[in-house]
Amino acid sequence: MTAAEPAAEPAAELLPGFESIDVDTDVGVRIHARVGGHGPPLLLLHGHPQTHAIWHRVAPRLAGHCRLVLADLRGYGASSKPAGEPEHGNYSKRVMARDMLRLMQALGHARFDVLAHDRGARVAHRLAADHPQAVRRLVLLDIAPTLAMYEQTSEAFARAYWHWFFLIQPAPLPERLIEADPAGYVRDVMGRRSAGLAPFDPRALAAYQQALARPGAAHGVCEDYRAAAGIDLEHDRADRAAGHRLAPPLLALWGEQGVVHRCFEPLAEWHRVADDVRGQSLPCGHYIAEEAPEALLAQVLPFLLDGHGAA
Repeated sequence: MTAAEPAAEPAAELLPGFESIDVDTDVGVRIHARVGGHGPPLLLLHGHPQTHAIWHRVAPRLAGHCRLVLADLRGYGASSKPAGEPEHGNYSKRVMARDMLRLMQALGHARFDVLAHDRGARVAHRLAADHPQAVRRLVLLDIAPTLAMYEQTSEAFARAYWHWFFLIQPAPLPERLIEADPAGYVRDVMGRRSAGLAPFDPRALAAYQQALARPGAAHGVCEDYRAAAGIDLEHDRADRAAGHRLAPPLLALWGEQGVVHRCFEPLAEWHRVADDVRGQSLPCGHYIAEEAPEALLAQVLPFLLDGHGAA
């Protein structure tokens, strides 16, 4: 484990008091994270096209109750961005989940809670499925299970989540187009959601844009989505065929102004794959931690602190 170089922290001022670390989790793969706070361990995972900076509005409160580990996923932020394998297996959620397990183990956390959004929530789903002994409680933000979303794809969903189908195109087409204007890609993808760009701190938005401009970042993002449309579905179908279900208690939260709410029934879908599920919509769009931090904390803190003592 090593300290990060200052250049790896374009959003450092958003998370004062958090230590930067890098942990080798796989051959040639180093995961970048920031750690801080006191209490039971809580792993936080971001979505696309973002970084660990998404948590800057909730991390200060959470850090009063938990030891936070805010990680950049493989392919994103300041984490490694290996070249994709022919079947995209090294960006499968199984491998990305293993990154996070090894990160937490390196920090001395054999069992921990997870709070995850979007792509990170898909990694967290696989982490809980493959390593139930490691995950105590699970909070997933604004997703339904990947298999359910692909199997129920409608015209309305495809139009709204156009990037799912753009990013899975064979390399190097989407990479080349993103690399031509990574800042513009971030603005378009995030700004076309229900709330536009208004909810985002300019420093956070700049951090996301800088992260996507890093060498290999466009490829890492595409490989994440290519894996989700292929090998990840194979893993999910194998779980379904074997009757495997998520064991950790699961809190599912989603934005009532978002596409997941409009096109799916997220709570019903999570009940189909997990034993202990609760959840609801929140008054916001997709980017819950930045659009509705107080509403998120009101749901997350009681759920995570259950069994750990009083808030």
